[in-house]
Amino acid sequence: MSESTTATAATTTTLTRGPRQVTQSARDGVGSSPLRPDGTLKVKGEFAYSSDLWIDGMLWGATLRSPHPRARIHGIDIGKALALPGVYAVLTHEDVPGHKFYGLEHRDQPVLAVDEVRYQGEPVALVAADHPETARRALGLIEVGYEVLEPITDARRAAFDPEYPAVHPGGNVVRHQPVRFGGDVHDPAIRALAEVVVEGDYQVGIQDQAFLGPESGLAIPSEDGGIELYVATQWMHNDLLQIGPCLGLPDEKIRMTLAGVGGAFGGREDLSMQVHAAMLALRTQKPVKIVYNRQESFFGHVHRHPATMHYEYGVTRAGKIVYADVEIILDGGGYASATPNVVGNAASLGVGPYEIPNIEIDAYGVFTNNPPCGAMRGFGAVQACFAYESMMDKIADRLGMDPVRLRQLNVVSQGSQLATGQVVEAAAPLREMLDQLVAMPLPAPLDPSDPRNLPGSTANTTHGEGVRRGVGYGVGVKNICFSEGFDDYSTARIRLEAIGGEPAVLVHTAAAEVGQGLVTLEAQIARTELGVSRVTIHPADNQVGNSGSSSASRQSYMTGGAVKAACEAVRAEVFKRAVEKTGHAYTDLSLLDGNVVSAADGVVMSLVELLGDEAVDLTREFHHHPTTGMDPVTGQGNSHTQLAFAVHRAVVDVDVELGLVKVIALDLVQDVGRIMNRLSLEGQLQGGSAQGLGLAVMEEIQVRDGIVRNPSFTDYLIPTILDMPPMRMEILENPDPRAPYGLRGAGEPPTLSSTPAVAAAIRAALGRDLTKVPIGPEDITGTR
Repeated sequence: MSESTTATAATTTTLTRGPRQVTQSARDGVGSSPLRPDGTLKVKGEFAYSSDLWIDGMLWGATLRSPHPRARIHGIDIGKALALPGVYAVLTHEDVPGHKFYGLEHRDQPVLAVDEVRYQGEPVALVAADHPETARRALGLIEVGYEVLEPITDARRAAFDPEYPAVHPGGNVVRHQPVRFGGDVHDPAIRALAEVVVEGDYQVGIQDQAFLGPESGLAIPSEDGGIELYVATQWMHNDLLQIGPCLGLPDEKIRMTLAGVGGAFGGREDLSMQVHAAMLALRTQKPVKIVYNRQESFFGHVHRHPATMHYEYGVTRAGKIVYADVEIILDGGGYASATPNVVGNAASLGVGPYEIPNIEIDAYGVFTNNPPCGAMRGFGAVQACFAYESMMDKIADRLGMDPVRLRQLNVVSQGSQLATGQVVEAAAPLREMLDQLVAMPLPAPLDPSDPRNLPGSTANTTHGEGVRRGVGYGVGVKNICFSEGFDDYSTARIRLEAIGGEPAVLVHTAAAEVGQGLVTLEAQIARTELGVSRVTIHPADNQVGNSGSSSASRQSYMTGGAVKAACEAVRAEVFKRAVEKTGHAYTDLSLLDGNVVSAADGVVMSLVELLGDEAVDLTREFHHHPTTGMDPVTGQGNSHTQLAFAVHRAVVDVDVELGLVKVIALDLVQDVGRIMNRLSLEGQLQGGSAQGLGLAVMEEIQVRDGIVRNPSFTDYLIPTILDMPPMRMEILENPDPRAPYGLRGAGEPPTLSSTPAVAAAIRAALGRDLTKVPIGPEDITGTR
């Protein structure tokens, strides 16, 4: 038996009214922290990532990339490469079997460069050979006739200068999103209410997702002329929407299976090697594997948008913000990718979780020939958060006010309106969260006797001289799930059957496990809803409906909601059968430890007995409540599904002579709605905080004239276990009534507030302003 219908949040509510109890003794259900099925394998180095894929007779694919950020292509000579022994195919844009362009929303990115390259590292040609070294040698034999052009690299000029060259026909502005709330901030009457005016210019550098598993996958040609793809991705069905047209194949001839994903953080939303491997496999009729090396990975995916931002706030001497005038410019690089949606986020959350009666925000996303940028954890809200939190500290300093008190005076609460006019409908206890943060004990005073406690650590650069301590705070708000009217949904198939004398559940979704623990949570929900301990997670593939992207902190909400809805439908069918067989009232029944249980009579019958040889196999979709687009002129609208809040306190020791920083503490208070799995949750909060710390003090792709100067983990620095301090965490549970189990997405918010908290602490230690992240030694010593 199988069925596919739609279960909305309202339907889910109806389905849960029947049974009085639906949960087993939830040892491994919702709220517990069972062992991750992939955890032991990963710790022992035995987990199969996409780069480990292997099949006998496979070829190795490689990609020729442009060394120039901007150039015209006048010709490509592949003759010498084709003549190299061991080479099976060399492909250019002329060999693309279908559409030559793809993209997340805007189909503007070529599968292989046609007549112009628009960023350093853009794919130009492909090779398939019998050995990876042969493939690399063949790349060196391909001759490309480039006419090198001056790169377009100034994002501000790209946004405003009509004389500046265009990266694409039609201009350089990908999206301009204004937000207008309250009165005109330039009205003299409104400005007269402001007793103090504070301005700031802020910059955020290009941050890389820095996932450890490089882009990789395996393509195998099928007998029916189709292709099987085993890839590490975040959104299988969106990949499919782009791959099919490029290959000229219908969806049913493309079978995709999720391979082991070594981290993502947004960097796997865009295509990388998927179409390339498939093209080579279809041409050679042999399996083809592509694995990027680390340097190539820096060019093979999008990054966090760098931002330049100008903020002006008018405030009263008592600390109330009267108006905000904001400009945000985001550099999207050569192609659109997710830039339009990143702009929407930056605009809608541009002044953060603060009540401001008069707001003017202008957010721009632009094309340049700098590295391509798109989705990364925090998605536009990170850049804005650094700026608006820096402004809060600057205002507090100007007014001589405690920075926490200033925030508490202005933060939103339940019932407040955001800049877009959207009402904060669920709990938003930010004042209380800040009180809890302040109440946490501070770390012990500096101990110079152990160099491991000092900036520079065992390099023995100081014995405490020149070291100053600072404390800083950060507050952030992040939207959860997709926004702006997107019909966001997820699909889950649940099969309940008797196997080997016990009930067993199969959970089948297309949702990508990227390391966040989703497969663990899917099993927890099935155990909770069906009272069965034996749960198997089917490998994620495209043989079931769309589950959406593993991004926007949405999978627990959306795929968790879909699994819950499908389990409820299965449970309803089980109760229907039990009523027919036993005569018990439907509302009297529940499932517990593999049995159908009556509230009046105890165990009625086992699920094995009830099911017999007939499984219950049902599929459901879960849709969250609808959102609206942002008005193109005013930015007003209920654009977000859910809001999540986090607050950080950072304590740092700074060697002001050498510019070295040691983060001593990075404490967090976050409202997660409902703790679904505490261990996984804590890992997400710590990981998000670590990425925020990295952006604050070390992580930046350095670019000059469109050329990346540090495409390696030798020169692109990320925090290690030695850089992350112990974290005190207070986790609040204020349920969101419209979310499954009341949960709130939790993975992204700590990435927002950690960066400005660390930056504020360094400012406090130095006693002067710092306006760019990451903050380097030259910024601290004043030698930049």
